[in-house]
Amino acid sequence: MSFFRDLDYRRQRMVASQIRSRGVSDERVLAAMEAVPRHLFVDEALASQAYEDHPVPIGHGQTLSQPYVVALMSSLLEVHPKDRILEIGTGSGYQAAVLAAMGAEVFTVERIKPLYQTARNRLLALRYPQVQLRLSDGTLGWPEAAPFDKIIVTAGGPEIPLPLVEQLADPGLLVMPVGRNRREQRLVRLVKRAGHIQEEDHGAVVFVDLVGAYGW
Repeated sequence: MSFFRDLDYRRQRMVASQIRSRGVSDERVLAAMEAVPRHLFVDEALASQAYEDHPVPIGHGQTLSQPYVVALMSSLLEVHPKDRILEIGTGSGYQAAVLAAMGAEVFTVERIKPLYQTARNRLLALRYPQVQLRLSDGTLGWPEAAPFDKIIVTAGGPEIPLPLVEQLADPGLLVMPVGRNRREQRLVRLVKRAGHIQEEDHGAVVFVDLVGAYGW
């Protein structure tokens, strides 16, 4: 089996054994994660780890989340084609690519300049024109482009930043790891509908810190 065919096989196996088998049934999520070449979103030396059941370091103290966690958060967003989605924490660009592969228009914010530059170049090279990037404090959101149908935060903070709640459309969904303990958070989905806000708990997770004016 050639190297590239082996990577395709690993990606299909990842979706079947790590995601579908754990209860993620959104076919758009599964198809996107089968299509997006996850190994191209990590350092070449770590490509062999890209499809394993764990996070992968991407430098600067950040990680590419475990495949199941990416799938779960994407599923909780209930993505529809043409959704305008704000992502806080671009990282490697992989989550943005998955959302774009599902037909969304993605606005993604990264605070670490080298990660921002690498992700921008990578997403351009892989032809994801529906992803727009910004170098900024993600806890402030992207007010000029608001409101957003969905918001996803890929770092853990003590609470959901108020600017993000304000920039979320009504109706809208926001998914974020939240917890006062930096070593463990709860995956929270905030539902905004008819002026009311409801929070749902979707289990324990561990993410890197959300740093900024409304974070740590």
